[in-house]
Amino acid sequence: MTSRRLIALLVAINAVLILAGYVIAPAASVWVSVLTNVRPGSGLKVGLVFDVGGKNDKSFNEAAWRGLQRAHEELGVEVQFIEPTEGADRESALRTMAARKIDLVIGVGFIFGPDLERLAKQFPNVKFAGVDYSPSPGVGDLPNLAGLRFREHEGSFLVGAIAGLTTKTKMVGFVGGMKIPLIRKFEAGYEAGVKHVCPECRVLAAYAGTEPKAFADPSHGEELASAQYNKGADIIFHAAGKTGDGVFAAAKHAGAKAIGVDSDQYDSAPCCVMTSMVKAVDVAVLEVVKDIIAKKFRPGLHELGLAENGVGFVADERNRAMLPPEVVTKVNAISAEIVAGKITVPDQ
Repeated sequence: MTSRRLIALLVAINAVLILAGYVIAPAASVWVSVLTNVRPGSGLKVGLVFDVGGKNDKSFNEAAWRGLQRAHEELGVEVQFIEPTEGADRESALRTMAARKIDLVIGVGFIFGPDLERLAKQFPNVKFAGVDYSPSPGVGDLPNLAGLRFREHEGSFLVGAIAGLTTKTKMVGFVGGMKIPLIRKFEAGYEAGVKHVCPECRVLAAYAGTEPKAFADPSHGEELASAQYNKGADIIFHAAGKTGDGVFAAAKHAGAKAIGVDSDQYDSAPCCVMTSMVKAVDVAVLEVVKDIIAKKFRPGLHELGLAENGVGFVADERNRAMLPPEVVTKVNAISAEIVAGKITVPDQ
C-alpha cells in the first residue's frame, strides 16, 4: 500500500470513529480514546487509565468502565481512556491525561498508587482517584486525590462460606494473581469463611507470580487450578484478573465448580461459575464523578464493605441450580452478622 493510500485510509477510519462518537489521538507515546458527547452534558471531562487486562477483562477493569459509561450516558460526561500494554509506563498515561486538562483522572489498580500521588502534587488543579488505592508509607491525604478501596475480605468470607457449605470433597481451592497484601485479603477472608461453616474442610492456595503480569496469564492459571482439582478440590475461588480465565477452563475440564471475582463472571463459564464475589467498582467510580459535578469532591480514602453494599456475592436465577436457596439464606444471615460486628473477618 502506498503512503498516500495509507494516509487516506487512516483519515477515513478516523472520520468513521468521529461519527460513532470516538476520537483517537496520539499523545506522549500513548493512544487516548475519547468517548465524546453527542448531546449537551455536564461539560466534565473524565480520564481513566486501565490496569493489566484492559476494559474487557470481565473483572474490575470492566466494572470501572461500566461506571464511566454510566457517567457518560446519564450525566453527559466526556470520557477519555487509555489501555496500557503490558510493561507500558502507567505514569506516562496518567500524565498524558492530566496534561490534557482533564477534570478527573482515574487509575484502576493498586499499582497506580505512587504515580497518582506524584502527579496529584504536580497537577494541583486536577482531581485524581485510584481504584484499590493504598497510600504509600509516609504519604498523608492529598487535597486532590481520592482512594476507592473495598473490604474484599468480607465478600470473600461469604463466598468461602458458600464453598464450605456446598463442597462434596471437603477440599476447596484459591488461586491468586500477584502475591501481594491486597490479594491476600481475598485468600484470608475466603479461608475464614470456609472454616466458619466447615471446620474440617481443607483450603489449597496458589499464586500466579510476584509481578503484575500474574494477573494476565490464563495458561498459568489453568495449570494452578488443574493441580488443585487433581488433588481433590471441587470448588476454586480466584482473585487473579484474566489469569482467572484459566481457572474457568480447568473447571470445565475437571467437571468442577469455580467462583468468579469483582464482577459477575457467570457468562465466562455458565457450566461452572456457581457465584462471584462482586465489588461495586462501577458504583464507586460513578459516585466520585457525581461528587465532582456537585463540587463536593472528597479527598482521602473511601472504603466500602458489606455495610455499604460495596462487596457481596451473586445469587440469581442463572446460578440457582448451583447455589440452592437454603445456602443463600444461610450466607445472607452470615453477612448480617458481619455487618452487626458479631463476626470479625481477618484481612491477612
